[in-house]
Amino acid sequence: MSAPLAIAARSLGRIDYVTAWQAMLGFTAARSATTPDELWLCEHPPVYTLGQAGQPEHLLADNGIPLVKVDRGGQITYHGPGQVVVYALLDLKRRGLGVRELVSRLEQAVIDLLAEHGVAARRLEGAPGVYVDHGGNAAWPAKIAALGLRVRRAGSYHGVSLNVDMELAPFSAINPCGYAGMPVTQTRDLGIDLTPAQAGAALTRQLLRQLELP
Repeated sequence: MSAPLAIAARSLGRIDYVTAWQAMLGFTAARSATTPDELWLCEHPPVYTLGQAGQPEHLLADNGIPLVKVDRGGQITYHGPGQVVVYALLDLKRRGLGVRELVSRLEQAVIDLLAEHGVAARRLEGAPGVYVDHGGNAAWPAKIAALGLRVRRAGSYHGVSLNVDMELAPFSAINPCGYAGMPVTQTRDLGIDLTPAQAGAALTRQLLRQLELP
């Protein structure tokens, strides 16, 4: 069995969304067959992002938060301080990964992180991301992590976001990921005592474990 391929993990701190997106585009365009894979950990100032097939009507109200149309899959989501984001810049062909398997491994990293803290989480058929059950009357479980990816020439970019300790009110101005009435939660409200920095480090560790598998 061949040795797993190492991934470089980098912390970008708090960075403007468009700046990070343009950096991902540049990295992916410039990469060669020998470019090491990377994970980029960051937070963003408040921003809504709308996927390439996203429908603008899922933005329900103008609250002054900017909207950026991007080239990832999926509908609309919110990024803001207190949410950790990890971008997965991977050569999928070299790793022998398809997009569906990559999505599964990103989700599993979040599920395993939450399980370490006694929180059971799961996938939801047809709605990529990670969800937890809650005591409310909503038809949906509560979404705690969102995913969105793009692949160019076998190179993936974009990634996964995990709500940690943030202001959740901006989610009320959208149909999260295109689903009306879907509740959103975060690790703090589930009793997980992690700062965003600690949660980001833990999520990166889980992602490395999942993605460096041979």
